[in-house]
Amino acid sequence: MATTVEREVTVESPNGLHARPSHAVVALVTGFKAQVQLELNGRVADARSILGVMTLGAAKGDVVVVRADGPDAESAVNSLAALFASAFGEAG
Repeated sequence: MATTVEREVTVESPNGLHARPSHAVVALVTGFKAQVQLELNGRVADARSILGVMTLGAAKGDVVVVRADGPDAESAVNSLAALFASAFGEAG
């Protein structure tokens, strides 16, 4: 049964969701069956699209909604939340 899971995460990366963090998001979600979206200020992006993630324009401190729908939605959201919390490995 498909389940939708949603969580707010804060962008901790000092330069926001630029190319490297956006690539990390895409690389992470490709391992899940769930359909994953990111939402910021009413704009929604497919988390499998690096261009979509980058064009959200998320800056440090912005709150992004991570939404996943599918059999492993909870795992996908939890994994993305941990990635955001790690600031994508960038010192800030």
